[in-house]
Amino acid sequence: MALNCLATGSIMTHTLTATVQPYLQLMRLDRPVGTLLLLWPTLAALWLAAEGLPPWHLLLVFTLGTFVMRSAGCVINDFADRGWDRHVRRTAARPLTSGRLSERQAMLLFAGLSLTAAFLLVFLNPLARWLALGGFAIAVLYPFLKRWTYLPQVGLGAAFSWGLIMAYASVQDRVPSEAWLLFLASLLWIVAYDTLYAMVDRDDDLQVGIKSTAILFGTADRLMVGVLQLSSILTLLLLGQRLNLGGFYYLGLLACLTLFGYQQYLIRHRRADDCFKAFLNNVWVGFSLFAGVVLDTMLQFQLQT
Repeated sequence: MALNCLATGSIMTHTLTATVQPYLQLMRLDRPVGTLLLLWPTLAALWLAAEGLPPWHLLLVFTLGTFVMRSAGCVINDFADRGWDRHVRRTAARPLTSGRLSERQAMLLFAGLSLTAAFLLVFLNPLARWLALGGFAIAVLYPFLKRWTYLPQVGLGAAFSWGLIMAYASVQDRVPSEAWLLFLASLLWIVAYDTLYAMVDRDDDLQVGIKSTAILFGTADRLMVGVLQLSSILTLLLLGQRLNLGGFYYLGLLACLTLFGYQQYLIRHRRADDCFKAFLNNVWVGFSLFAGVVLDTMLQFQLQT
């Protein structure tokens, strides 16, 4: 009987895993890179807006919101691309494209994630709630941009950077010019790293008709990624001057610049695997910015007290 119970339990566990796993994969919870790319700059914005440790409830809301909205964005992206993903080697096995989940199941999941994000807005001020509506619209529109324009990476940059504007609004109940500088720096950086991501699929995208900055830039792709990366650093330098930030912040930017140089080295031959490694390396860019901001603002707070 004990063996039968163990066998039954194993079957139930296997069945549950087989049922849940496609949902986890659709939300990319098995691949946290995208969430971290969204999380580090958002947390940095909270620290900058608060000039030190932000309120704990905002840390919790924005951390959870990052996971929820990134998951929702992945679901709506795969729904929009369900007819194309089967023609791209890297995406052919995704749950919606491979038939492991239906379109109805995907949209129900998207609705559930959207409602969860809406619930989190209860803990934010009215200005942040209104801004969230704009961010949600951008996130829903982004997946369809690759049909109409070669600049879907700009749409992703705006969607991923909108949380920085909301962070400032939540802490200060306004959106100062410094928030828009941080937004611009983030957008430039995201267009750069998502171009690296698009370089991985460029050959497949050309065959199926998907548009991207990697296709738009052509043989100038490495140059344009470098220009975008340097422009992001210069914007962050301007932000540091505006906010009178100190040495730790600039050390963080130096680390970001060094990582950008490493990414340029990786993509020198434009090999798909190397371009993907360069894309993944941007998690450390985000962390370097976050660490520099936290160390600098906390030091200034200690000096003031």
